[in-house]
Amino acid sequence: MFIHSSQNIDTETANNFFRNIDQHPDSVYVINWKTERNFPQHTHKKGQLIYIEGGIAYIHLTHKTLVIPARHYVWIPAGMVHFVEMHRSAITRTIYFYSHDDGSNPFYTKGGIYPINTLLLQMLIYSERWTGDVRPDEPAFNFLAGIKSILPEISQKALPVALPTTENTRMYPVLNYMNANLYEPLTLTSVSNKTGFSERTLSRLFQSTLHISFLQYFKLLKMVKAIELMLQTDLSMSEIAYKLGYNSLSAFSAIFYQLTNTRPSEFAKQLK
Repeated sequence: MFIHSSQNIDTETANNFFRNIDQHPDSVYVINWKTERNFPQHTHKKGQLIYIEGGIAYIHLTHKTLVIPARHYVWIPAGMVHFVEMHRSAITRTIYFYSHDDGSNPFYTKGGIYPINTLLLQMLIYSERWTGDVRPDEPAFNFLAGIKSILPEISQKALPVALPTTENTRMYPVLNYMNANLYEPLTLTSVSNKTGFSERTLSRLFQSTLHISFLQYFKLLKMVKAIELMLQTDLSMSEIAYKLGYNSLSAFSAIFYQLTNTRPSEFAKQLK
């Protein structure tokens, strides 16, 4: 749904790339690309740490899409099927870690998105001096292993903005229509009329395929767009609220806080 122009990697190239990453199970693999590269859906045997320095990215899992705003990082557990979609302005730092000790803490097997702190940011910046495989017998390994070891302790407040997705093709035109007409005052009735479903059928489809109501999905979709607007425009918070159809800043702020546990003004400051 959120597809932007970028350098797309074909399946054969992607398979070769991840084969190199997984070649040495006990190593750390460091990547510092300043340009975005979108890989097809894949999995790898190592845990992946991605830091979004600027712009915005999305991580598509089997049943949901997670929003990764600037100055946030995501942990993707080993073996998790996913693909990461970068916006054209996104700048990332990525490190793949060995997984033999992932059972030592639940953090390593559940994943999540978190705001960056100064310690981790400085360690990631320092890691730029290395690239590719770093083996346990190399001097840099202990430093990089230290990055992985601190993640459970510093990753306490996960960003809860997750947009559910579905493989049910009946829902594709519905979700595409809502995304294309996000700024309109959509209702279950209006979307039903436009997509050829009865209100009752469409309501049941949302519950059976996405496990949330139409209204809940529309609220989430608006919050995803709000984060995009914070990152990509100079609109004030009031302008964003009105653009998304809220009658007041307080109404928008209340919904944003309900879904993220953070006021929009505080969230915006984290992105700077």
